[in-house]
This record gives sequence, C-alpha cells and structure tokens, in this order.
Amino acid sequence: MQTLVLLALVGLGAQLVDGALGMAYGVTSTTLLLAIGANPAMASASVHLAEIGTTLASGVSHWKFGNVDWKVVLRIGVPGAIGAFLGATFLSNLSTDTAKPIMSLILLGLGIYILVRFTFRSLPRVDRSRPLRLRFLAPVGLVGGFLDATGGGGWGPVGTPALLASGRIEPRKVIGSIDTSEFLVAIAASVGFLLALGSEGFDWAWVAALLVGGIVAAPIAAWLVRKLPPRLLGSLVGGIIVFTNVRTLLIALEAPGAVFTWTLSAIALIWAAAVVISWRAWRREKALVERESDALEPSLT
Repeated sequence: MQTLVLLALVGLGAQLVDGALGMAYGVTSTTLLLAIGANPAMASASVHLAEIGTTLASGVSHWKFGNVDWKVVLRIGVPGAIGAFLGATFLSNLSTDTAKPIMSLILLGLGIYILVRFTFRSLPRVDRSRPLRLRFLAPVGLVGGFLDATGGGGWGPVGTPALLASGRIEPRKVIGSIDTSEFLVAIAASVGFLLALGSEGFDWAWVAALLVGGIVAAPIAAWLVRKLPPRLLGSLVGGIIVFTNVRTLLIALEAPGAVFTWTLSAIALIWAAAVVISWRAWRREKALVERESDALEPSLT
C-alpha cells in the first residue's frame, strides 16, 4: 500500500512538471519503477498505459486554457504514434542499454542549446508566417515516439526542444500541443506492448496509482504554463533536459560516486543560476515594455 501511495504522489508530481514544462512524466515515473525492481518493458508498458488517462486529462486542460495548436498535434502526433508502436515492439524483444547513451547524447545537445538560447538571449518573436510543416514535424514525431516507448520517456525531451527552437509557435502552445499529442503516442505504445507482452506485461496497480496522481495534477499544470514567463520556461526546460541526460550518461559510464554527485551538483547550480538570470532578464524586459507603454499613453490621449 505504501508503494502505491508513493506512486500516486510520483504521478502527481511528474504530471505537474510534464504539464508545465512539456516533458518528464515518463522519465520520472519509469525511473521509480526501475528502482523498485521492474524490468524495462513492464515499467514502460505500465507508464504508457497510465499516460492514456493522464495525457487525455492534460490535453483537455490545455485545450480549455487555449494552449493547443491542433494542426501541430495531428502532424506530430500521428508519426509519433507510429514510432511509439515500433519502439514498444522493439523494447519488448531487445534490451536498450546500448541505445540509452546515444539517445542521451542527442538529447543533451538539444538541452544545452535550449538552456543557452533562453537564458542568454531574449525570446524570438513567434513567426506565424512560417507555419510548422509536416516535413519538419513528422521526423520529430517518429523519432520522439520511438525513443519514448523504448526508454520509458522521451516524447517531451525530443518534441518540446525541437518546437521551441523553431521559433514558429509560442512556448505555451508548444507545451500544450506536445502534451496533447502524447495521447496518441501513449495509445500506440500501449497497443504495441499489449500485443508483444500480453496483459501480464502491465502492473495494473501501478497503472492505477500513476493515473490517479496524474489526473489530479493535469488542470493545475495547464494553468501554471500560462502564468510562467516564456523565457523562464525555456531555461527550466533546458535545465531539466541537461540534468536528466547527464545523469543517464553517468550511470551508463558507471561513474564513481564522487564524480556522479559532484557533476550533478555542479549542473544543478548552473541550472539554478540560469533560471535566476532568465528571471531577471524577463523582469527587465517587462519593465521596458511597461515604460514604453506609459510613454505612448500621452500621445494617444
């Protein structure tokens, strides 16, 4: 019973982060399941089945708050579902220990780019004259869906940085669209695991606990993403990608305990500093806009 309560709390926290930053539900939940002894296929299968409910709740919440671009959802979600089905089938028959470091290096590069861009540069104006095309979204979705199913998480870390870096869609809609399209990915991955592993491949108690926590957090996260400054949101997203994937690489390299601790501590400090820098820059930009607005008021009246 204690384990189920813990899983419900993890589901709540993971969905709160995922709904606000567009990633980390699968990574957080799968990590805990592996820590308590689940094999990778069962952990990913159980998390993805729970995600059918949590992503549906998250998608509805983001839609109500106006955070969803439905064209993006379909253009990235359908290829993502195909990739997730293939990934679930692949994971059910093969270990992913060798693939994890390669995945983490790619994601780490994306994370560093996003962290630096949003910390030290102001957010670019969204260029709606250049919509996100299928030829860009389909490969992102296919790769993201495959990694998500094989690694127990990866849809957000692949999709969110790619869409943010494009500069063609505002950050809150990036997060809302990625979270909503993950519903399709979760369904496809669950079907793949069900066909490959059978119903015994899922732990239904784990699924229920994660689902309850995630559903409770979904509307809170959708509201939160509208309140966070976009520049700050970018630094948070970049930091969580860097931290998560450096941790994965250190584990794969079997780094000594001291190296593991000091490296992650240093990254956490850099991440915290980046968030502070972004916050201060946002405050300065906000004050400048307010001064410009005040200066225009006399001429308008």
